Amino acid sequence: MKIRILPLLTAVALTALSACDGGETYPVDLSIVPNPVSMVGCGKGIVNYKADPNIKTRINKRLAPEEYYLDTHKGRIEITAGSQAGIFWARQTLAQIEAQCGEDLPGVRIHDKPAFPYRGAHLDCCRHFFTVDEVKTFIDILALHKINVFHWHLTEDQGWRAEIKQYPRLTEVGSVRAETLVGHYGSNQYDGTPYGGFYTQDEMRDVVAYAADRFVTVIPEIEMPGHASAALASYPELGCRGADYPYKVQTTWGVFPEVLCAGNPETVTFLEKVLDEICDIFPSEYIHIGGDEAPRTEWEKCPKCQALMKEKGFTREAELQSYLITTVEQYLAGKGRKIIGWDEILDGGVSQSATVMSWRGVKGGIAAAKMGNDVIMTPNSNCYLDHYQTKDPVGNGEPLAIGGYLPLAKCYAFDPYDQLNEEEKAHIKGVQGNVWTEYIASFDHVEHMLLPRLAALSEVAWGPDNRTDYDAFVGRVEKALLPIYQDRGYNYAAYAFNGIE
Repeated sequence: MKIRILPLLTAVALTALSACDGGETYPVDLSIVPNPVSMVGCGKGIVNYKADPNIKTRINKRLAPEEYYLDTHKGRIEITAGSQAGIFWARQTLAQIEAQCGEDLPGVRIHDKPAFPYRGAHLDCCRHFFTVDEVKTFIDILALHKINVFHWHLTEDQGWRAEIKQYPRLTEVGSVRAETLVGHYGSNQYDGTPYGGFYTQDEMRDVVAYAADRFVTVIPEIEMPGHASAALASYPELGCRGADYPYKVQTTWGVFPEVLCAGNPETVTFLEKVLDEICDIFPSEYIHIGGDEAPRTEWEKCPKCQALMKEKGFTREAELQSYLITTVEQYLAGKGRKIIGWDEILDGGVSQSATVMSWRGVKGGIAAAKMGNDVIMTPNSNCYLDHYQTKDPVGNGEPLAIGGYLPLAKCYAFDPYDQLNEEEKAHIKGVQGNVWTEYIASFDHVEHMLLPRLAALSEVAWGPDNRTDYDAFVGRVEKALLPIYQDRGYNYAAYAFNGIE
């Protein structure tokens, strides 16, 4: 990707000239993240803003829903936006200005709007559990960075975290594992302590409402057909090995052969009833159905699965997964919902109405876009925030991570449009950063992995054409965001600001 290098203070827009009443415009020493479409200095600004923090807001339906203008050049603050969401994002920009200028604000006019409608961040609350208050803090961090989607990972091999009233054993049994691995995968050392936790339906509704107040949509993920050990430990009859098999909530990480039985009609019933309750809690247009890392060895040996393959004329077990995903997709469509799945849902074929989340690099996203499917780009190469942030994690005192190396610069360099033509680019609907928590047991650690890399991904998602060079970006984060991180007590990683790679 060839990034258009803009001056740090951006160029003068025609709209800004007219808004400054024909007066002289000039550069202003302000840093904003993500970098706005345009920013100019003009007018007299505001002295002692805190003494009268009245903000005049109005909606202009001719603007895009998240588009806004922020003006301080007439001695007062005015925000014009296409919707209340745009007003909220303008207030986040204002918070960054206040962090730099205190009570005396310069006269400026800022125009901004996002490039992508989906700007997401994911939190895995299954490998390790986080309280409702911690989840709300995560949402606050997203809102600060103008991230508008919270992808909430709620079911896994190591714990089922969502209360489902029709299936109470999912939380009575599936939310607790006997112990947890100590150290990296393969250590064979365990802490010997039961670990659990789940969210009640009232708590999940509370989180949804809290996010909505900040114009963040919560998309729940209910994994299927793989990563289902916790579900099978709760209801073993849903597995290919049957009700007498001693399934367990997993105590280590990885990919496990136990999957939901695709040939058992009770599996579809189970998924539909679970999704009934999920849809009642989460009003999001999309429901994430997982679909990743589902080994098919159990299906190869399962009489029920093989019988279904024969009935449907399938020749590959991958078609069983496609059948299951398509069945669920059609059920959700009847509720006015759409599915998002990890890029493995492409393996057996998928309908064009499914949105593909490309995590195994960008290959799956490129393939999906060429097929005409919508795509969320979240490749592990640039967007997996559970990876180490320096080349020498031991020498630099980094906390334990799953592995890999993803510095701030590599997050910032991500091009979601790479290798796509103009028609295919239209199918890239957004970008997402993922926080997987196998090795992240505390929320303090979550913040360390999230910040400031989320700032880089937020800029990619907000407007790739508005990015400055990397050094200028780091300088903007230091001026605009670090004071807010510090004021709010967020635990950010300082490697990039200390010259550590």
